[in-house]
Amino acid sequence: MELDPSFREEIRQIQERFSEFDLKFVNPEIVHITLKFLGDIKESMIAPVADALDSIMCEPFEAKIKGIGVFPKPSNPKVLWLGATGNFETLHAEVESVLKPFKFKEEDRAFTAHATLARVKFLKKYQKNALEDILKELKDIELGSMRVDKVLLKKSTLTPEGPIYETLHKTYLD
Repeated sequence: MELDPSFREEIRQIQERFSEFDLKFVNPEIVHITLKFLGDIKESMIAPVADALDSIMCEPFEAKIKGIGVFPKPSNPKVLWLGATGNFETLHAEVESVLKPFKFKEEDRAFTAHATLARVKFLKKYQKNALEDILKELKDIELGSMRVDKVLLKKSTLTPEGPIYETLHKTYLD
């Protein structure tokens, strides 16, 4: 799910706050919320998966893009993320339900609506404290609200410059 384009400049500013660390930043133009990672799928599965997504039963909702954190934990950060609140649990459960027949890999951890801002490459011990300080300072940051009214089936092609995303299908919520 793409974030509202109006958030891009603020995402860029947030990322700049972490520029002193060895992070691989996600281009603000493609920062998004992943509801389900499907992995490599055959071309022949795209249409059936799209049809399944079209059966999602979830009304559109307002989401707030707010908060910042890391996975798995501040003492061992691997992913820097921007939080999202709204009816994501229901939407995620619906996506899981309609895609269950395809037997995609299930996540080991509970779903947390988030948008990845950066991946941590390496942090020296003293940098972890500095990173935690910035996280504490920004933990309540609010970028604003956006309407969640569709789910996108995306293809990602990895390149040395970063991923290139292509929308294969749009499912509108109603």
